[in-house]
Amino acid sequence: MKLFKRKPKPPARASAGPATHGNGTGENGGQLNQKQTVPPASHILTMDLARSENLARMLAASRASNAVEVADLLAGMYIYEWDRLSKYWDNEDEVEKFLQTICKISPQRWHSWIELYDKKQHIEEPKSKWSPLRGRKQKQPAPEEKPLPRSSEVELLLRNAEVITPFHDKHEGRSLPILTSESVLLCIALNRESEIGRKLAETGLDIASLERAARDRRRAPLAWRDGS
Repeated sequence: MKLFKRKPKPPARASAGPATHGNGTGENGGQLNQKQTVPPASHILTMDLARSENLARMLAASRASNAVEVADLLAGMYIYEWDRLSKYWDNEDEVEKFLQTICKISPQRWHSWIELYDKKQHIEEPKSKWSPLRGRKQKQPAPEEKPLPRSSEVELLLRNAEVITPFHDKHEGRSLPILTSESVLLCIALNRESEIGRKLAETGLDIASLERAARDRRRAPLAWRDGS
């Protein structure tokens, strides 16, 4: 019997990777009175991977972390995409136990995260322009929370995935690599300098099969743009 009930996936589309805002300062260290610039995105995430990262940020926040770590991203992929990624292991039960341990997942925390994720998705859904309460004073929306940044290890992981993925698409006039869950999972497993990478590779992961899927140009990434 499966310990956790998985979340059915909503319709998906591509998402560009979040960019970091830079702050300018004057000669005396004072803040410049100018509009902040946003560095251009260096890649695009499939929506499945973007949703996995959203879950990863929730997991990181639940342990009061200052950044999203590789274990958080792996946990988000496990929670959201296990039905798709599990085919790269022969013994699913054993690797699930490993992932639940390394990602610190328990049934109580699992359901708490899923409820919070559902609530967050509901809040982010676009509201209808027509409302029976039109004319009444509307409540001011709560200020948007700044998402947790990625750790340096996660940033390096995604840069490595940019090299592996064969998929690209135009974004703001530039050709950007499209990162898939397969390319990211492969980069985690290939990093033998990381304890998580070493242990993940020892769980019976079929790295050769995963690498073929991650690098196969004929295999279009799932749900990476509207209408796909």
